Amino acid sequence: MARVVLLGTFDTKGEEYAWLRDRLREEGCETLLIDAGVFSDGNGIADILPAEVAAAGGADLEELRAARDRGASMGVMARGGAALVKRLVDEGTVHGFLAIGGSGGSSVAAQAMQAMPVGTPKVLVSTMAAGDVSPYVGVADVTLMYSVVDVAGINSISRRVFGNAVAAIAGMAQHYEASASEPAADEKPLIGATMFGVTTPAVTEARERLEELGYEVLVFHATGAGGKAMEALAEAGFLAGILDLTTTELADDLVGGVLSAGPHRLEAAGRVGLPHVVSVGALDMVNFGPEDTVPAKFADRLTYVHNPTVTLMRTTREEMAQLGRSIATKVSAATGPVAVLLPTRGVSAIDVDGAPFRDAEADAALFAEIHGGLDGTAVPVTDVDCAINDAGFGRQMADTLHSLITSTSTTGKD
Repeated sequence: MARVVLLGTFDTKGEEYAWLRDRLREEGCETLLIDAGVFSDGNGIADILPAEVAAAGGADLEELRAARDRGASMGVMARGGAALVKRLVDEGTVHGFLAIGGSGGSSVAAQAMQAMPVGTPKVLVSTMAAGDVSPYVGVADVTLMYSVVDVAGINSISRRVFGNAVAAIAGMAQHYEASASEPAADEKPLIGATMFGVTTPAVTEARERLEELGYEVLVFHATGAGGKAMEALAEAGFLAGILDLTTTELADDLVGGVLSAGPHRLEAAGRVGLPHVVSVGALDMVNFGPEDTVPAKFADRLTYVHNPTVTLMRTTREEMAQLGRSIATKVSAATGPVAVLLPTRGVSAIDVDGAPFRDAEADAALFAEIHGGLDGTAVPVTDVDCAINDAGFGRQMADTLHSLITSTSTTGKD
């Protein structure tokens, strides 16, 4: 029978969680209730009490109560809930996760959901689901529902919303449990690849070549969340290699664009020793929203309206040099096989002769810093006499990655 975890603060939400438990049982699911309330006692419904959650988060419950620091306490309970739920999923004893709450309860539940593997059903009903939901979703496959009314008892509206959530997680969990017992299909090694509209031809060529070589390719849109999602899968062990052709998120992080993946982008594959091939796709641009959202401090910069909701700004020679140094530093720290390929005639569809962002000097500064930073290291850097989207570049990236993967496999067998 499918088993669903319910995690919440039962001192304030006990009535609602008891209702969810009963409805899930009517749907044919078992339940496991985790109480993450610092001042709660389980309210007569918890299977796992707050003291165990606090301990899993590295703290003593009585000390948390004495300190009366709500923010710190919720951080501990969030870590503890995440650790407990991940362990249960890893053990194969739960098949789904449902939580309801306001901002505090949602943040605790969200951290646990983000710790769960991709594909494990997760439903969060939240008062916060109508605004910026990125803190609650992260890069996980969390299903969000707006609660419409506050989570304050069972009424004619919440009964409908919560009832839909119960039906959703019950169906997901039952499907998840059934599929876990099915014979595994022949699975191909997974490759993560980064793409932007202005690097699509190159990534398409690389993807097709990798598929010829027996891989399944997961393409990630390099919009900040895309890069983070790919690297999360790398750290979780899903990927056999990464074709990081489009590293444009680094430019947004450096200059202040809207599509940053954070300062640690391009580090995960190297940290876990995953074979990866790196290029400089779309580093000629920083991304903003509609044209009137470009900060005033950039008024004298070259911009290009990509579409009504996206405005691109050309990176300068100095910024390209900084990006080159950053890439060299990150790549040289890799603990596994890595290679760098540089398209010397343009790094995007609009950085070629006759196109609006063509700046050979800026590109040369990028290439020079990558070469200078990697000279004398074990990382090979190959200059390719073409633009990034010219025929052959994507294929060369793919063949290089395949060589790194197969060399690593051969070495591991010896």
